[in-house]
Amino acid sequence: MIDLVLLEKLCTAYGISGDESQIRDIIKEEIKDFADSIKTDNMGNLLVFKRGRKRAAKKLLVSAHMDEVGFIVTYINENGTMKFAPVGGIIDSAAASRYVRIGKNNISGIVNAVPIHVLGDAERKKSTPVSDLQIDIGAESREQAEKYISLGDSIVFDAPFEIKDGRIISKAIDDRLGCLVLIEMIKSELPCDMYFSFVVQEEVGLRGSRAAAFMTAPDCAVIVEGTTASDVPFCENENRVCCVGKGAVVSFMDRATIYDKEYYDMAMDLAREKNIPVQTKTKIAGGNDAGAISVSRTGVRTAAVSVPCRYIHSASSIASVSDAQSVYDLVYLLSEQMAEPVE
Repeated sequence: MIDLVLLEKLCTAYGISGDESQIRDIIKEEIKDFADSIKTDNMGNLLVFKRGRKRAAKKLLVSAHMDEVGFIVTYINENGTMKFAPVGGIIDSAAASRYVRIGKNNISGIVNAVPIHVLGDAERKKSTPVSDLQIDIGAESREQAEKYISLGDSIVFDAPFEIKDGRIISKAIDDRLGCLVLIEMIKSELPCDMYFSFVVQEEVGLRGSRAAAFMTAPDCAVIVEGTTASDVPFCENENRVCCVGKGAVVSFMDRATIYDKEYYDMAMDLAREKNIPVQTKTKIAGGNDAGAISVSRTGVRTAAVSVPCRYIHSASSIASVSDAQSVYDLVYLLSEQMAEPVE
């Protein structure tokens, strides 16, 4: 079973792109007694090797990213509020009026918004651009704010972690749930030798995975991700992409990658054979670390298995416990077939 206590620990920890040390430390502590080799590269990726019952004909890399979307402090105003910029893809409407935590001291702040009472009818219908927003920590001056905040400090959404009726509500499900799947695999008895990478800076251009793939030089890879589910009333047909509660998502193409056709078919066949709930994306959208890993060196045959998440890249997403289990079950079986155990 998926370790939901550990998932909460991973999701509620802070780690925007370029500042993933909290997540990396949690993962290292969890796997230190189970992995045969653990290395941290110059980018901050965590590279892991685990021996299995047999050797593998193919060098397989299973990868997930540690970073989450957030913001970064860019300027402190005279009145003690601060300007900030997005780190990763966040739409304007996801930022206003949100509760956030800032810097290594976890200072509380509110992303301000103009009160509705003073807005005209036309202004009420518009989202305020992030460039026009500030964060208020209650300081009365720049000097007071600078006692707690510095330029370049990371800013994360601060939201509760809840599980209700089999639904997970939390920030950073993308991709802490993927990290959890890798941790669970490393703690298990593997059918054959496998490599794992917990990578940095996916949300700002797949940067960590480029270095991880170059270092490990795999023959094939499975990317374990969170992906967009738009199964909500105002989205219909293919625009729903995938649905929470309908199983693991196996991708055939997105904006960054055309996935290996044989591996796609292998994943779908395995799911049907083992009665693992599975679905695919109905819209060519998004992208993940496969976009960098698949073109590393002379090329890497790549598959992606994802958990569907509503409201991805916002303060809180919704995912399903059963989908998380389906992702783990499918990735474990698919990895074995891709790696091809040998005596």
